[in-house]
Amino acid sequence: MRKVVTSSKATAVQIASKTRGVRTIVEHVGSAHGEEQLAVLLAIARERIGELAGRVPFDLDGLGAVPPITAAPTVAGSRSRVLWEVLEDAYARLGFDRVGNDTFRKLVLACVVEPTSKADTLRVWDELGVPEAPSLSTVWRTLARSVHQDWRAQLATAAYAHATRGGPLTVVLYDCTTLYFEAEREDRLRKVGMSKERRVDPQILVGLLVDQGGFPFEVHEFEGNKGETLTLLPVLNAFRERHAATEVVVVADAGMLSAANLNKLEDAGFGFIVGSRTSSAPYDLAEHYATV
Repeated sequence: MRKVVTSSKATAVQIASKTRGVRTIVEHVGSAHGEEQLAVLLAIARERIGELAGRVPFDLDGLGAVPPITAAPTVAGSRSRVLWEVLEDAYARLGFDRVGNDTFRKLVLACVVEPTSKADTLRVWDELGVPEAPSLSTVWRTLARSVHQDWRAQLATAAYAHATRGGPLTVVLYDCTTLYFEAEREDRLRKVGMSKERRVDPQILVGLLVDQGGFPFEVHEFEGNKGETLTLLPVLNAFRERHAATEVVVVADAGMLSAANLNKLEDAGFGFIVGSRTSSAPYDLAEHYATV
């Protein structure tokens, strides 16, 4: 085994053979840029020499006094420290740490990395090397506490405060989507309803209210058989009651803003912009400017 300093100041570890005074490099193990890397390469070289023992003579000159190592080092664990610290910092800057529950924070950050079931979140924590990861029973107790103590309101208040740091809110956007479940039977929430994909699986509706940059304010769920137009006002009313915000313009597609919704929005003091399909608009505009 030989240690050679390279031109880049790294230490190369090689396996050498000497025959009749002539030294031959049998194998280049690698180059180390620190004591820890060097120790690993030396251990690998010893293991490799053991595999080649008896086939070629080796020159151990220049190795120096190195403690004997019986086996190559093994990785006992790893940690995505940088990723986790970046997520923790973002969580705090958004003001979500006002909830003050470590298990809930770790649940949220794990979902950002990999959305999965509550039970499978333990695997995500393990792969990330999250210190002091909670048990599954602690997760369930935390979720029950989040409902009982209404952490949703605290998080919504923090989100609104973050979004309005640069000035008052003037525009919000709303839309609704469906989530399907592979379940044979309906329950009080998962019900068969109108499906754009013509599916007959139980589903729920999810309404999302965001600012003009896409930052979320309100997320609500509704029964799967509820009409999409009936989800808009409950979400806006919850938003208004929570933040006392009425002088905002609501943007939604034409299917969401029915005539009844438009009247109720006016009565509640909301302005509105109705989006509609514009597939023929480019052709209409081209024809218009061609005649001008």
